[in-house]
Amino acid sequence: MEWQAWFTLGTIGLVIGALATNRIGVDVAMIGGLTLLLLLDIVPVQDAIAGFAHPAVLMIAALFVVAAGLQETGGMAALAQRLLGRPKTIFAAQLRLMPPVALMSAFMNNTPIVAMYLPIVSDWARKLRISPSKLFMPLSFAAILGGKITYIGTASNIVVMGLYLAYVRSEPPWLSDLGVTEPSAQTRFWGIASIGIPSTIAGIALILLTSRWLLPQRKPAQPVTEEARKYKVEMVVQPDSPIVGKTIEEAGLRHLPGLYLTQIEREAQVLPAVPPGERLRANDRLGFVGILESVIDLRKIRGLAPATDQVQKVAAGRRPRTLVEAVVARESPLVRRTIRETRFRTIYNAAIVAVHRHGQHIKAKIGDIVLQPGDTLLLDTHAEFVKTYRNSDDFYLVSTVEGSRPVRHEWAWLALGIVGALVIMLIATPIPPVVAALVCAMAMVGTRCITGTIARNAINWQVLIVIAAALGLGEALKETGAATTIAHHIMNVCDALHMAGNPHAMLFVVFLLAAIFSQLVTYIGAAVLMFPITMATAQDLAVNPEPFVLVLMAAAGSSYMSPVSYQTNLMVYGPGGYRFLDYARLGAPLTLLVAVISTLVAPLFFPFHLAS
Repeated sequence: MEWQAWFTLGTIGLVIGALATNRIGVDVAMIGGLTLLLLLDIVPVQDAIAGFAHPAVLMIAALFVVAAGLQETGGMAALAQRLLGRPKTIFAAQLRLMPPVALMSAFMNNTPIVAMYLPIVSDWARKLRISPSKLFMPLSFAAILGGKITYIGTASNIVVMGLYLAYVRSEPPWLSDLGVTEPSAQTRFWGIASIGIPSTIAGIALILLTSRWLLPQRKPAQPVTEEARKYKVEMVVQPDSPIVGKTIEEAGLRHLPGLYLTQIEREAQVLPAVPPGERLRANDRLGFVGILESVIDLRKIRGLAPATDQVQKVAAGRRPRTLVEAVVARESPLVRRTIRETRFRTIYNAAIVAVHRHGQHIKAKIGDIVLQPGDTLLLDTHAEFVKTYRNSDDFYLVSTVEGSRPVRHEWAWLALGIVGALVIMLIATPIPPVVAALVCAMAMVGTRCITGTIARNAINWQVLIVIAAALGLGEALKETGAATTIAHHIMNVCDALHMAGNPHAMLFVVFLLAAIFSQLVTYIGAAVLMFPITMATAQDLAVNPEPFVLVLMAAAGSSYMSPVSYQTNLMVYGPGGYRFLDYARLGAPLTLLVAVISTLVAPLFFPFHLAS
């Protein structure tokens, strides 16, 4: 190899080492490595930065918006709550949890799915009296497994297939000699399912059968405490609510984590100590006391609305609505006046939905509460309230409550329809995948399933930067000849082990290498860096590269052995109270199982030698 190839390998080694320390962000490490190669002119500028305009990058950005549309309209939450039920054992709970998560992950990015499931599973575990550590890791692993069922299931699938399409369209002679042509739209979308479906079924079975021994029971990182700040809120059951006629238990209002139903006000009568079998009626006024996080979840239940009519009078215009906490200052004109007397909604364009006062229980209705210095007000208002009143003398502190935007339930079926249209366009039409994804992302915004602001904020720019930079590093591997050299060395090692002539053995080697890379440089980086090596291996064997491409897609997402190798693993790490090596205990056998299935199954659907 020439010095450029050695320098490229050394740069990638530096990137891996930097990521292994967990002190440098993955985007910073990737951009740093690419910049170093650009500085020494090892890869042309246009090739290095081409990844930032790659169709896969644009498509993944669009899919973030589509997933946000499902989340903002409550489409995912509604499906999840119906599927979970009330199982009696840990085995049954895992069985109810994992298949739906895997199925949803097949058609949308798994990060928002896990984000949506986290509070649901946490609440579910509390009700079932199951340690969340028995559920959170299976949640993440099921999402990763399900992402390998379709082309759009995870970003690495899109990246690898995009690279393969570009490679085939460049018409290298060796592919022509083998009779390999560009895969059809159906093959692109469902080809990975040949590996993904059996791997998902077998992986879920492995988790169910072995988690009793391989998945330790840990305490949750942040349990609900009695000292947490609590609010008293009142909600009204709307006449068209789906919970009308259901019992408190059936409506999911019993044993809410950190939230308690204290009374029901019905037709001028107050029902205290409400039994779980009490059936809800239209216009019931429900009183709750609980922590802020559970108040947010309560407000997302379809058919429940804040009891105060002031909320509907807040003028938000086209700005997104949100909850805000504001602490009343000592010199504020609000002090020693009732909320009704302050004309709060008229002056501040915000509605007070609850008041917290040093742990005291305020029995008065909202409008009759006399405000005091230090009272924390929970406000329903527009997103600009914090910016407007951050420096006001009326409040000591003003802060937005994260994740408190109201759910647009009335658009849920529309959002699900847009996702269905995306699948149809990807499978049954000649529309380029990136165009289909962009059309559906714009449809989410155009139909007001989400606003433009929410759509912009939904895009994970760090993921896009990592993909684009990794594409530049992968191009350097190819251009300098490092990828071909690595492939030859792999072949030599396998030849010494009497494996080189066996394509199945080489598939297994490619899977293991990509899986190891996934733990070090993220699943996307592994996909991009391993692609040229994978194609060079198939060329050396003079076999159809399609099974190698599919195995690479399966392997690049096999990030089961480390909490930092995949974002969903990291998301459940703290809430599950896990230790670092807990992932390897269950993840290592799961990785080997998927490797064996991939190696055996891929050639059955995509033979090494095509019929002439």
